[in-house]
Amino acid sequence: MIYDCAIIGGGPAGLNAALVLGRARRSVVLIDNNQPRNAVTQASHGFITRDGIAPAEFRRIAYEEVLRYPSVNHWQTEVSSVNKTEYGFEMFTSSGVSVQARKLILATGVKEIFPEIEGLYPLYGKSLFNCPYCDGWELRDQPLVVVSEYPSAFHTAKLLLNWSKDVVLCTNGHAPLSDQQKEWLESKGIKVMEQRIGAFIGQSGMLEQVRFTDGTHILRAGGFVNSKLVPKASFGESLGCEMTELGGIKTDEFGRSSVTGLYAAGDASYFMPSQLIYAAADGSRAAVGVNMDLMEEFI
Repeated sequence: MIYDCAIIGGGPAGLNAALVLGRARRSVVLIDNNQPRNAVTQASHGFITRDGIAPAEFRRIAYEEVLRYPSVNHWQTEVSSVNKTEYGFEMFTSSGVSVQARKLILATGVKEIFPEIEGLYPLYGKSLFNCPYCDGWELRDQPLVVVSEYPSAFHTAKLLLNWSKDVVLCTNGHAPLSDQQKEWLESKGIKVMEQRIGAFIGQSGMLEQVRFTDGTHILRAGGFVNSKLVPKASFGESLGCEMTELGGIKTDEFGRSSVTGLYAAGDASYFMPSQLIYAAADGSRAAVGVNMDLMEEFI
């Protein structure tokens, strides 16, 4: 069987693409390895009707809705390779099984690379987070820390003033800020600390203090750690897609890449803003692009 469309990635982008294509009566195979990026998150926010939902519950409901459509098939497995063929694409799973499709949507997302700081992972998803829009409300009016080694440090620290007036920015031994940026932050009451962080200290997932390698420490109740985002899979690049400066797959307004028949949605295409609702909308848009192109090919 040659499917109308294969979707690699079962996050909100891939799931919403499958939903739209299923409702358009297209044959779809949704391939996902069940390793979501937000697995450690306690609750997802900012998605209307689902604000505060646990990520696992969000996925359960989404799969239940998507698989109501008989033309949508779900394979829970890993894709090891993708090849362009005369009829479209052929994918091989890690067990060697092949699947063929006329169109392909890559919704493989990104992975986060965090600074190597002792104590980070037991706190991440409980009192340390990545996105203020997703979790800033829960940390409102508390003493917060921003940890960032990147130029985005300035923006994140400024942004947090919406949620708390007690913010400390730590650059972990790096110097991403200009003198003017440091002066502006300090004029707003945001202290900038450039020494290297030795450890996050806390109990039961709750941050209590940030300890530096020089022996000093600050008391904090939570905060945000900027990570480096990189593509979770390299299929787009290996197939010859034009890439963005950040490493995502460059697409048009309907998710079309520079490779005919290949589309990208969600974090596989853009890295920020990295929110469920953006990714789901992008999946819908790519699915419309797929359906329109299939329609034109068969008229």
